[in-house]
Amino acid sequence: MKAVILAGGRGTRLAPYTTVFPKPLVPIGDMPILEIVIRQLIQAGFSSVTLTLGHLGELIEAFFHHKRELSDSIDLRFTYEEQPTGTAGSLTLVPGLDSTFLAMNGDVLTTMDYRALLDFHRQAGATLTIAGHRKRVKIDLGVLQLNADNGTVCGYIEKPEYVYPVSMGVYIYEPRALELIPHNQYFDFPSLVLSLLEAGEKVACYENEDIWLDIGRPEDYALAQQVFEENRDKFRLWGCG
Repeated sequence: MKAVILAGGRGTRLAPYTTVFPKPLVPIGDMPILEIVIRQLIQAGFSSVTLTLGHLGELIEAFFHHKRELSDSIDLRFTYEEQPTGTAGSLTLVPGLDSTFLAMNGDVLTTMDYRALLDFHRQAGATLTIAGHRKRVKIDLGVLQLNADNGTVCGYIEKPEYVYPVSMGVYIYEPRALELIPHNQYFDFPSLVLSLLEAGEKVACYENEDIWLDIGRPEDYALAQQVFEENRDKFRLWGCG
């Protein structure tokens, strides 16, 4: 099984941590996020991983050059973006994606079972499956409900909470999805989803309640450190048993 890890972003929201090294190398506990992900993929039975690199990508390649334990256990490859091509566009730079494959962001911290995601995708018969999570969002303000015709207030909700299904940044692709992505041009993942729907292709969502952390801001990063240490055995890390 093949996987692609999108590791070319600048990680600006996580500054200053990402000023001198790329976001996927930010440590969680005693290892970088990216190493956690690759150990999980090895444990799940993946045989090949390609990393799409951009900002400070040479540091990522150098890190794995010295991690012989990992590079000897999985076919690890690297591709470089000359310019940012987006979360879907970068896939056109990866050779050999001629069968079902997994693609994911390089900063995803989750206990989700990747094999279960793959099985769901195949059973659904989808062109693309998005791993989904329920995200609770609290509005720390009073929300006004207005009449659309005259702008008068018809309701008031104090600091409401809403729950939305959101993408976890982990996907299963069929190769035919790549036909809708322009080669070596900027094309983001939301645009691909809309293009697939317009073309009549099936896009499925694999909802799960596993641990998932979006490490986008410093406060998210601090929480990730705590959650990982408290639940380390649930992350299925190859070679760390």
